[in-house]
Amino acid sequence: MKKVLIVRLSSMGDIIFHIPLANIFKKNGYQVGWIVSEKGYELLKDNPCVDNVYFAPAKKWKKRGWLNPKNFFEFISLLRQIRKEKYDIAIDCQRMFKSMYWMILSGAKRRIISEDTREFAQLGANEIIPQSLNSRSQHVVLSSFEFAKYLGLNTDEIKFTLPETPDDVKKYIEGLLKNADKTRPLVIIAPATTRDVKHWDRDNWKVVVKELEKYCTLIFTGTENDRELLKYIGADNNINLCGKTNLESLRELFSRVDLVISPDSGSAHLAWASAKPAVIAIFTCTPPKKYGPFGNDEKYFAINGGLPCQPCWHTKTCPNEGDKNKLCTKYPKPDEILNIVKKILKINTASQ
Repeated sequence: MKKVLIVRLSSMGDIIFHIPLANIFKKNGYQVGWIVSEKGYELLKDNPCVDNVYFAPAKKWKKRGWLNPKNFFEFISLLRQIRKEKYDIAIDCQRMFKSMYWMILSGAKRRIISEDTREFAQLGANEIIPQSLNSRSQHVVLSSFEFAKYLGLNTDEIKFTLPETPDDVKKYIEGLLKNADKTRPLVIIAPATTRDVKHWDRDNWKVVVKELEKYCTLIFTGTENDRELLKYIGADNNINLCGKTNLESLRELFSRVDLVISPDSGSAHLAWASAKPAVIAIFTCTPPKKYGPFGNDEKYFAINGGLPCQPCWHTKTCPNEGDKNKLCTKYPKPDEILNIVKKILKINTASQ
């Protein structure tokens, strides 16, 4: 049995996007290992797409200070576990400096990377896949399949798998939803993400929430850092689960609702991977075609405002000034989102 090691440490969305690649390897009889950091570990632990998950706690190491001796000994211990498996192939799906040294030290005979890399990551590989003409624009899931194609594997099937949810987590979610009115569509509003420039305008959210309250049972999710935003857009008048879910319970929550509305974020990607709810993902600086949910045009929507500056790929700061600064966060307008919601949920406002 051949052994393949996937190096993709973060982020949560990108971990999700590469799960189908791992499933292709599994389907073709490979033993699959995966090196991952904090944001993706819970998605891969006990996931049937992976045989061995190697947890590299990058945040903990950074917090301690990179020169802390504890980091070195933990790194060496993890590296020994990886090299013990004697992987035939290592694949760099991160394509950055932080993945390069894992590739070099993995012990794999074949170390493969695509031509589209950053931060000298190619130095960690001994085989480079030429960048295809459409790899820059096609969805991340499909571009990840270039590795499988390079190895002669069939990539017709796109298969997502997630770990089985424990019974105690299911009961916890049942408790959170015990007072939810299930006679109306259950809609999750997950308005926050890690980058401010990827946030949709809060006043737009407020308009959408006020309208959907008439027809839907609204559930709000987010971290403690999002509490002020959720309060502003109307979460306290509905079911506010801010700070009450982790990644595991969030997966279970998504599997029980009809629709999730979110910006380009881990929540949108996780909702899509869970397969149950419809998803509306609102994009600002990043390209919907590359990072949005796809597969069923009647169920999954990834949209932006269609501005000339979109997408700009500037996820930290807006390159524009004056009135055009963060203009992409103002669009699309609430009516466009509401029309999609009513189409998905088959809401006829004229009869209300």
